[in-house]
Amino acid sequence: MAPKPQSSLGPTGIPPSGNGKYIAIALLLLGLIGAAIVWKLTQKPPPPITVVDAGEPDAKPTITVRDDDIPLPPEVPDAGPDGGKKVATGNWSPTMCDAKACTGARTGELETALSFRARQAHRCYDNALATDPTLRGKVAIAVRIGANGTVCSAGVASNEISNPMVANCVANQFRMGAFPSPKGGCLDVNVPINFVPRQ
Repeated sequence: MAPKPQSSLGPTGIPPSGNGKYIAIALLLLGLIGAAIVWKLTQKPPPPITVVDAGEPDAKPTITVRDDDIPLPPEVPDAGPDGGKKVATGNWSPTMCDAKACTGARTGELETALSFRARQAHRCYDNALATDPTLRGKVAIAVRIGANGTVCSAGVASNEISNPMVANCVANQFRMGAFPSPKGGCLDVNVPINFVPRQ
């Protein structure tokens, strides 16, 4: 009788398991995940940010905050139909926005920026013109620009358009962003805009 050939199949006809390498990979991955968790837990929080008021020569830290301590901004209520009346925005300091009289002068760069903002404000008029094609008139926006170009305030100085929402929208266009710095300090300027339907 001839010897029986050796079979590579197990007793039930299933090939023997080669799962050893998979088990080793799984253990290696678990070890890496565990190491990452331990590393994250042992990290120190970022140092707090200290804000100093630079307006005073002997300024001391006034506020200490960490990135995760910053609260959400307060909710701004809707101003309603009278919302275009001189609303102040921007940074306040004795040298910029709260001066009784601003004596700065316009520069060419500032004139260009004001004209560009007035052209952008035509979107407010165009949107209203879609519902009232006879709408026309002048709006003047009073803008105070701080010494560093910050918009201190912008409001409706005069409104000859029968739709007050247009004037408020135009004032909002001037409140956004900043302008080039005026020459010689803060500047009060009236920007007249004439709205007429396009032919």
